[in-house]
Amino acid sequence: MNLKKASFRGYRRENGRVGVRNHVVILPLDDLSNAASLAVENNIKGSLALPHPYGRLQFGADLELFFRTLIGTGSNPNVAAVVVIGIEEEWTRRVVEGIAATGKPVTGFGIEQHGDHDTIMRASKAAKQYVQWATDLRREECPIKDLWVSTKCGESDTTSGLASNPTAGNVFDKLYPHKATLVFGETTEITGGEQLVAARCRTPAVRSQFMAMFNRYQEVIDRHKTSDLMDSQPTKGNILGGLTTIEEKALGNIQKIGKKCVVDGVLDKAETPTGPGLWFMDSSSAAAEMVTLVAAAGFVVHLFPTGQGNVIGNPIVPVIKLSANPRTVRTMSEHIDVDVSGILKRELTLDQAGDALLETLFRTVNGRLTSAEVLGHREFVLTRLYESA
Repeated sequence: MNLKKASFRGYRRENGRVGVRNHVVILPLDDLSNAASLAVENNIKGSLALPHPYGRLQFGADLELFFRTLIGTGSNPNVAAVVVIGIEEEWTRRVVEGIAATGKPVTGFGIEQHGDHDTIMRASKAAKQYVQWATDLRREECPIKDLWVSTKCGESDTTSGLASNPTAGNVFDKLYPHKATLVFGETTEITGGEQLVAARCRTPAVRSQFMAMFNRYQEVIDRHKTSDLMDSQPTKGNILGGLTTIEEKALGNIQKIGKKCVVDGVLDKAETPTGPGLWFMDSSSAAAEMVTLVAAAGFVVHLFPTGQGNVIGNPIVPVIKLSANPRTVRTMSEHIDVDVSGILKRELTLDQAGDALLETLFRTVNGRLTSAEVLGHREFVLTRLYESA
């Protein structure tokens, strides 16, 4: 596919970023505000609540990550406007101010001294105005350099490393020269292949940052007296799919960054890139957690290769699932957006599979819903570092 003159139609936001969806989000600050947020979603059609179980008695780096994730979620270009609801005013205001820094319309409401009924009424009025305003916005033609694409695989098997992950890598190789912003991660799942990623880093400084991120997680393993990752890596599904070691899984995982891309920078969890290119984000290998983190970093569409079959979605970012496992494509067809099993049957070349995924990518960013969106998969899972105080 020739991308020299390619473009897509997106929503240009106040800070210049481009979204491919147009959500009005009802964002609870904490678990105590979930009920009110869901009530507003019920009252105002076209709004979207994002309930979660956290937001009380967090501290230190865990609290900073929490705020970075919530503010980043509300700031994502796929979000047109935000209503924040919290149990108290101060932390609610902090999230509102963080989102407002992007120029995006945002309003916050505290439940204390008001109660649920009054808060739901006031928040519903604000959400109604935002939904009507957002539905009046129109897409405009945008260059590829305005597209931010993330990737993560899940329920990997032997077909992942042989076909579906390299297909995602082929797409990254095709987008990279056009200054798209790309990200990969899954720190645990590059164990044993970290030297291959390090060799792909653009500068010694980037390589040093990458290894620091990787070694930081290894220190967590050591601190908890765990000699290896075999309790969870590879997973039981990975083993059933034919993967025998974390090193084998890592070699397949790394296929998602293609053959030509260079790692231009390193991000902490939910951190926003400062320029185009390929970025590595320190992140969990848990599907919903990582997709939540990259969404909070500002990525607007996600490529998700799966082998044994994964049903992951995200409330604000379309997740495109591809598989090369013929059985998964047959038994879980409603979840698979792109079938690349033809690579293993020698009916498709890798380049043709990449073009098929690119076509689906462009159809998605132009408005077509993914399987996960149609099926209502809205997994929004925050990453925790510590237990609560």
